[in-house]
Amino acid sequence: MAMILDGSNGVTFPTWTTATRPSSPATGMTGYNTTTGQVEVYNSTYSNWQNAGSSHVKYTAEFLIVAGGGGGGCGYYGGGGGAGGYRNSYSTETSGGGGSSETGLTFSLGVIYTITVGAGGAGSTSATSKGSNGSDSSISGSGLSTVTSLGGGGGGSRNNATSNGASDGASGGSGGGAAYISSSGGSGTTNQGYAGGTNGSNAYGASGGGAGAAGVNGVLNDHGADGGVGLASSITGSSVYRSGGGAGGGLVNRTGGNGGGGSTSASSAGGNGTANTGGGGGGGGGNGSAGGAGGTGIVIIRIPTANYSGTTTGSPTVTTSGSDTILQFTSSGTYTA
Repeated sequence: MAMILDGSNGVTFPTWTTATRPSSPATGMTGYNTTTGQVEVYNSTYSNWQNAGSSHVKYTAEFLIVAGGGGGGCGYYGGGGGAGGYRNSYSTETSGGGGSSETGLTFSLGVIYTITVGAGGAGSTSATSKGSNGSDSSISGSGLSTVTSLGGGGGGSRNNATSNGASDGASGGSGGGAAYISSSGGSGTTNQGYAGGTNGSNAYGASGGGAGAAGVNGVLNDHGADGGVGLASSITGSSVYRSGGGAGGGLVNRTGGNGGGGSTSASSAGGNGTANTGGGGGGGGGNGSAGGAGGTGIVIIRIPTANYSGTTTGSPTVTTSGSDTILQFTSSGTYTA
């Protein structure tokens, strides 16, 4: 029987929570979700629940995209790896390299967005090759201009006798540190990270650049240098530093940049950057000492809980903060808006 509304009567929908939605919904099934405070309709085309009303067809997603950190250079005395590129749209927080906060992304219902999380670069085990650059991290999808953070630059390497083509740090999201005297640090990328440290006429073991500061230049007496610091973001609801540069190797212990940069111990192999921070690897501190590996990156998306579809791959960590849902991808995957 058809229902006729005369302007004085309403329709009462069934109610459920996100956890107690019908397990086998039919296309067009409609109800009121008390968890989100929204009327929602089941769309079998995308196999998900969608909020009713045209105002929810598109919504804004804030992001933090951190690429993999660069690997440290091989001693005598290796340059630190540069931090992975750092791009941020959350609140008024800055991006790397002194860049301003970016504009959030516009997600459309039903579109599948691909999340790529970059690997850290390998540390160098040879005095004639730099540490490897980290891999890029990104968010892409139909109707969206892909947002990419570049992998951190590898640290320079040196042998005990001479400079070589491997002594300069590599360019990247943040640049790798130089190894030998009068060698240059790699350049960073605008709005992602800073350059690696350089070495003067009698200095060795510069550090990698971070998202928040350039790498520290090498100093006299082969003492190495602390890594460039990263940046803190509260996109997950608490402040966390990421994208710290790796320390330069030398005769004394040096600390990686705050944000996961690998540290160094005197005359030994460089330490690894911390996983899922994009920290650069530490440079090797002794003759033939290997550089540390860069830390893997991370991609974080923050969206209104009322718009969260619950459809993902890649097993992101899902949390809430206030009225928003946060997805932390520590490996590649997808999110269906």
